[in-house]
Amino acid sequence: MKVYLAGPLFSAAERRWLDAVAAQLRADGIECFVPHEVFAGTEPGSAQEIYSVDWEGMRGCDVLLAWLDGPSVDDGTAVEIGIFSEWVRTGEKRGIVGYCTDLRQKRSRAVAEHGGLNLFVAGALMSIGTLCWSLDDALNAVRALA
Repeated sequence: MKVYLAGPLFSAAERRWLDAVAAQLRADGIECFVPHEVFAGTEPGSAQEIYSVDWEGMRGCDVLLAWLDGPSVDDGTAVEIGIFSEWVRTGEKRGIVGYCTDLRQKRSRAVAEHGGLNLFVAGALMSIGTLCWSLDDALNAVRALA
């Protein structure tokens, strides 16, 4: 099984978080594609280059693990969820696991199971996948898809 790790990657802190998640997956013997690793030490040349690399990365993976923290879901992550949800729906891929550790959304769970996440993004994810509220739960959900 191979996992595509989706999430914001614009700051050093975001990239370190994704690197740490990838390290946990790899320690469990799960191969993963982490988009920013492709461009390590360089700036991507164009929007088309980023799209091409990410598209090929997604095509080569069985599961999408989407990090949803922040005031809103990262734009690129939302697109990746949309694309992958169709692949899961048609049986091409195994599943999507979204996870949110952000206290702003976790506190909103008392009002709605999707927390404060964008309803369309949450609906796409929850219609064919799992929404988790901790990294440990998300990693267990990924393992269950193996």
